[in-house]
Amino acid sequence: MPETAERHSSSADPLKARIAVITGANRGIGFALANALAAAGCHLAITSRTAANAESAAEKLSVHATRILPLQCDVREELAVARIFEAVKADFGHIDILINNAGHSHAALPIERLSIDVWQQTLATNLTGTFLCTRAALPLMRKGSTIVNNISIVAYQTFPNSAAYIASKAGVLAFTNALREELRGRGIRVMSLVAGATDTDIWQQFWPEAPREKMMSPSDVTSVVVAALRMPPEASVEEIKILPTVGKL
Repeated sequence: MPETAERHSSSADPLKARIAVITGANRGIGFALANALAAAGCHLAITSRTAANAESAAEKLSVHATRILPLQCDVREELAVARIFEAVKADFGHIDILINNAGHSHAALPIERLSIDVWQQTLATNLTGTFLCTRAALPLMRKGSTIVNNISIVAYQTFPNSAAYIASKAGVLAFTNALREELRGRGIRVMSLVAGATDTDIWQQFWPEAPREKMMSPSDVTSVVVAALRMPPEASVEEIKILPTVGKL
């Protein structure tokens, strides 16, 4: 990848020709972020748990004049994560932006009915997956790079019958705060995306009757994230908290 000329382009948009990796980018906020970054001229590596979903998302993003690398990855699996970042290294050489977006929720269940399998799957995807992808990406990142972890307002505002999801997201928030302090000296920015109710498919897992008309759209969330990513490297928004006007649903 001839990155030197592209990175120092005279384009007014600081995102042009940057290399972004987005996990869980085949739908919802992940796809909206991929679409916005591709439109800004970023080259992307996007992942999904299935190859078909990753390739379908890449085909939709092909309307943009940029490079899209679709990758299959289950972020719970250490070897699978290592393979995708080796592919990114081989194809792009480095990473400017990592967005840990892949996530998993579960059906609404009180704690006494919550199985250990559901608990472990949820924490493995949301918390361990974020750790594994971050650890694998860091050797490819340098001063001026940015990590965005998609967390959820549930890290602050809890509700019943979603204990595994809430615990996992609170864990990601704590991990993100620790990561930020570790990376300050390297000049790598770390941002928490703490979004309230957003109209995505995840609601089908635990509240199918949720009032979608009161929610934000993925593009609402994306616009704020992209604005933060455009900030100069010497400045950072450490937490992006965006909520529906109606407040907690």
